Amino acid sequence: MTIKELKPESVWANFYALTQIPRPSKKEGKAIEYMYEFGKSLGLETIKDEIGNVIIRKPATPGMENLKGVILQGHIDMVPQKNADTEHDFEKDPIQTWIDGDWVKAKGTTLGADNGLGVAMAMAVLQSRDIKHGPLEVLVTMDEETGMTGARELKPGLLNGEILINLDSETEGELYVGCAGGLDATASAEYERKDAPEGYACWSLAVKGFKGGHSGMDIVLYRGNANKVMARVIYALMTRTDVKLLDLEGGTLRNAIPREAFATLYIKEDRIAEAEAIVAEVFGAIKAEYAGTDPDCECIFRPYECAEGEECSHDDCRYVEEETAVRFIRAILACPDGVERMSSEMEGLVETSNNLAMVRIEKGQFSVKTLLRSSVDSAKDALAEKIASVFALAGIDVSFDGGYSGWAPNNASPILHTMKEVYRNLYGKEPAVMAIHAGLECGILGGTYPEWDMVSCGPTLMSPHSPDERANIPSVARCWDFLKAVLENIPVR
Repeated sequence: MTIKELKPESVWANFYALTQIPRPSKKEGKAIEYMYEFGKSLGLETIKDEIGNVIIRKPATPGMENLKGVILQGHIDMVPQKNADTEHDFEKDPIQTWIDGDWVKAKGTTLGADNGLGVAMAMAVLQSRDIKHGPLEVLVTMDEETGMTGARELKPGLLNGEILINLDSETEGELYVGCAGGLDATASAEYERKDAPEGYACWSLAVKGFKGGHSGMDIVLYRGNANKVMARVIYALMTRTDVKLLDLEGGTLRNAIPREAFATLYIKEDRIAEAEAIVAEVFGAIKAEYAGTDPDCECIFRPYECAEGEECSHDDCRYVEEETAVRFIRAILACPDGVERMSSEMEGLVETSNNLAMVRIEKGQFSVKTLLRSSVDSAKDALAEKIASVFALAGIDVSFDGGYSGWAPNNASPILHTMKEVYRNLYGKEPAVMAIHAGLECGILGGTYPEWDMVSCGPTLMSPHSPDERANIPSVARCWDFLKAVLENIPVR
């Protein structure tokens, strides 16, 4: 059985089509064109704006023209994450999906259900001839995952609807009415390298097997951050034996908790056994710390081997000056990471956090990239000052960009009232009304279209932004039935 045969077939068939189109963030051009041609093929008014957002308009069902106009919204790009042993080119290869009980998964990569399933539902509504609805628009944005570029660049006046239903939240039965704002931090410095020393052996160090995940949704799970773990191991080696750092690389995306990190070191030949013992001791303690969250984490420490046919040049084997290397590693250790504060307004909600997402020390360049999130702008600013201070003490410059405010909850929202009533009638229970510690596009879109009444919903996804991403099949059917019922019950203007 393939995912195209799952129920509801129209949703899963559209999602399957999206899995066949490479669409990593900033490289989703083919998917944008697919959506444009999709709208045209249905004979619907279809617009592609200057940045690459696609808007498709479907007239109201006869007799329902007086209902408030609804915009169904999702983003077309996906997070490109894969396991180290998986061969996959996100710019060329389709996603390989498989069914595991009640879950749809991908083979060694992210699934792209974030937000492909939301877009697939909107597509199915556009295709349908039996769903009753008022004036309808579908807004498919680009580059949500790495900058919310599509939402930022959306021009006022392009859309006519009064209600926005965002389809990018990830727990069925929960209605989201607020989200965190975000800010990108980049710390950078240059450093001098020294020639390969005599009497030292080159070794590679890898920490891997951490679960990672979404830096907003999963930050509260307190999983291990591979960059932090690597820094702890290297710092122990630097301060307890004779090692020199050549390079360090960890993490791939700001919005994904880093799962793997890799370093190359010089070790004094007569102290290799000592270094091995230190690594075993330090990582053994770390593994015990994360036994509940990352039971499969591992540390691999072994002599460095050039790839077959590769020649290591003298220049490439230069190392970071010792005092500079210690300063860099200390800055990584001191940089805030994880949950900074929980919300005092909503139980269980993270208010403020930082994800120490990407570290690079190579070829004379030091770089750390993090993503700050907070539902309180002043708390986000205070965390930015803390991060800037940490790196300033280490003589490292920090810049900030890509900032956006959160989406403030509106418990008096008319569409929220409608959706709660519809859910209660369908399933005999109240949906949870939530805010989310992630950057939904609603906050930005609401700044451009302040008159919109907005709610976010979606099927249940687990571990988005990681190769463990999976979509719950029964929740997709429930979310689909709910969406159809909501569209039939939109209030009149």
